[in-house]
Amino acid sequence: MLNPLYKLTDSMVSQLTAIAEAKAVVERARLLPQQELRLRRQALVRMTQSSTSIEGNVLNQSQVAAIFAHRKIDAPERDIYEVQNYMAALDYISRVVKKNRPITEKIILKIHRLVTSQTLFEDKSGRYRIGNVYVVRRYLSRPQKVIYAAPEARRVRGLMRDLARWIATSADQNINPIIVAGLVHQEIALIHPFADGNGRTARALATLILYQRGYDFRRLFALEDYYNKDRGSYYAAIRIGETYDKRETDATPWLEYFIRGFKEEIDRVKTQILSLGQRKLNYATTSQIFLNKDQLALLEFLDQNGKITMREATGILKCPKRTVQLHLQKLKKMKLIKIIGKGPSSAYIAG
Repeated sequence: MLNPLYKLTDSMVSQLTAIAEAKAVVERARLLPQQELRLRRQALVRMTQSSTSIEGNVLNQSQVAAIFAHRKIDAPERDIYEVQNYMAALDYISRVVKKNRPITEKIILKIHRLVTSQTLFEDKSGRYRIGNVYVVRRYLSRPQKVIYAAPEARRVRGLMRDLARWIATSADQNINPIIVAGLVHQEIALIHPFADGNGRTARALATLILYQRGYDFRRLFALEDYYNKDRGSYYAAIRIGETYDKRETDATPWLEYFIRGFKEEIDRVKTQILSLGQRKLNYATTSQIFLNKDQLALLEFLDQNGKITMREATGILKCPKRTVQLHLQKLKKMKLIKIIGKGPSSAYIAG
């Protein structure tokens, strides 16, 4: 069974406390639905662009935003697939959280299958690797050097089974969700269970853990930005030791890096939200405009797809049709949506 070793330093405790305080501020902040949707969209674009960029994807944020809006762009096909795949993985994560499903090997494999769709051979996408992996450093004037050796392929399934079990038990051990997300992120990177897509899978899985355990910060953060700013520091922090078995067992240095990056991103989110909250709202709509999570979910789907039908809305909320109708009527009354068409072919679009 996996038994991660680490120490909570004074600095880490201080930063975790500051993050918890920022969490309360973010959760209490009153935002207009248009503001929150825009910030979520920006966070999703930044998450996707940075996570794929770390692996060599050349698309910038403007191009990723265009793909999110279902617009065609002139770019390498593989890079477009990688962006679409990561967005699909983030959408899947949201559905896992909504259904409150426990994280299992099956879910981890599904995330990998999504991030590598059409970019990895079918027999490798969503499947553990069958070959051994070595990370090498190449030099111009001397032979390359192996700087890390992942565990042998025959051990991967057992290690991933242990990881999934530890994720499940960590929920009962009162471990801070940020610590759990950081440890799982590093463990995936070190096991290197897949032929490709390990980094994207590790980052998406860490995000799932944070979302699932109440640290989603209204889904306005993009931790991947921090890694992408200095990839050298990211790789240096995550890989400690020459082999999986001979690595330093103390995960504290990586967690210090992970928590520091998370705090930096959450501070940015808090500052942004407080800045928006200081702006004057329209007095006539202030008392009515703030929406619950179900209404926001409907607007988010509409924002991504351009329209939403009654059937789609019912599928999203998983509640009685009458309740869905009440949510849609409120959004319509506030002029956030409007209906087009009649009868079975009717749908709602932005108001």
